[in-house]
Amino acid sequence: MRTAKQPFETDTAEAPSQAALRYILDAWEEALHDGIEPEMLANAALYAALADLVDVYGEHAVASMTSGLSRRIHHGEFTLQRTAQ
Repeated sequence: MRTAKQPFETDTAEAPSQAALRYILDAWEEALHDGIEPEMLANAALYAALADLVDVYGEHAVASMTSGLSRRIHHGEFTLQRTAQ
């Protein structure tokens, strides 16, 4: 198990953003296995992500960045499973 003091190691073919997503998805699966509801995970993940982004970029920048989410959601950008029409 990796601790905070151990250096991050990844396959050289794997981009850091892909590695980061892999860590999040692994933690997500572990939480689901432990009985945490997906909606609770999603809310916690959004809160943590937005809080971290505000810390790094500031409230105004994050508000600007997220202002277009409604349009992107309505256009199906975040829909993983599409139903037949």
